[in-house]
Amino acid sequence: VCFMSFLQFCLNKNPFRRRSLPAQRKYMRSPLIPEMATQEVQLNETLAHLKTESETLKSKLEEERAKLHDVELHQVAEKVEGLGQFVMKTRRTLKGHGNKVLCMDWCKDKRRIVSSSQDGKVIVWDAFTTNKEHAVTMPCTWVMACAYAPSGCAVACGGLDNKCSVYPLSLDKNENLAAKKKSVAMHTNYLSACSFTNSDMQILTSSGDGTCALWDVESGQLLQSFHGHAADVLCLDLAPSETGNTFVSGGCDKKANVWDMRSGQCIQSFETHESDINSVRYYPSGDAFASGSDDATCRLYDLRADREVAIYSKESIIFGVSSVDFSLSGRLLFGGYNDYTINVWDVLKGTRVSILFGHENRVSTLRVSPDGTAFCTGSWDHTLRVFNVC
Repeated sequence: VCFMSFLQFCLNKNPFRRRSLPAQRKYMRSPLIPEMATQEVQLNETLAHLKTESETLKSKLEEERAKLHDVELHQVAEKVEGLGQFVMKTRRTLKGHGNKVLCMDWCKDKRRIVSSSQDGKVIVWDAFTTNKEHAVTMPCTWVMACAYAPSGCAVACGGLDNKCSVYPLSLDKNENLAAKKKSVAMHTNYLSACSFTNSDMQILTSSGDGTCALWDVESGQLLQSFHGHAADVLCLDLAPSETGNTFVSGGCDKKANVWDMRSGQCIQSFETHESDINSVRYYPSGDAFASGSDDATCRLYDLRADREVAIYSKESIIFGVSSVDFSLSGRLLFGGYNDYTINVWDVLKGTRVSILFGHENRVSTLRVSPDGTAFCTGSWDHTLRVFNVC
């Protein structure tokens, strides 16, 4: 009897015994759980409201732009005399890369060219004689970006190493340039493009990490970063004015953004392409820029009108545009295409005035010389070609 009484006492009074399931649920239910759920619902509602408001504002902006779209560029240029057909020929062929040529740039002296390739090499050429003046082997393949410094005394390059490296050039062609390499910029993904500003002291880069950045060459310090693209940034171009503080970038999010280098803010954005933007180039006056895209079109955007003013395309052109550049006057737009051709467009009338052949694979890069008398193309056929501009 005593033992049974003790057992009953323990079952009824023992504070450590297991409680019944309903009681257990009662004590386990935290008052924070409903509060957290309510906050999550409110957050989702706020995000949905902001998204709706953003779309509404975007629609209103497009409506305001459309009100100013009263006439097309080719209609304004109807009375302008046509250009007729052009005869442009290959004057030089530069051979030396062992794989796809990915990028090239002219020196300000109008004679030298720097090119980079999938073979991991960066070569400095004399475009007159086709001789190689310098060659650098990078620590990685796919050197996707290269640029000449304004002084002509250095070149910058980078690619899958996520870095932008600067190599000073000297008159001694046998000098080991790799020993003087300076790593200036560091991104978290591949380097897609680079360009010196109006001096050798600063360089602008774009990357597959979705950002652009401005760097000090001497110290390697990050001066300004530019965030706004939702995907890889593939190209950039600096405004042509000597005092210009803006640049344009294009990327895989189909957007072309114009940036203020001083504030780091995006001041204009254009989203009319239907696929990746592979190339952007300012009009010589700096009031407009052109873009080339995988949607097989080139487009012209007027910064003053804040809208697209022309599309350069034909139904027979179904391959993407890899690179674009203007003639010195701005009347011609050159486009390198993935079908191995270069199409030349009349900027005002929107018509194609010439089509150039010669490359045996995709035309990956195209730049007009500083004096406008020639332009150079690089291709996946491992060569560069220099054409005259009539």
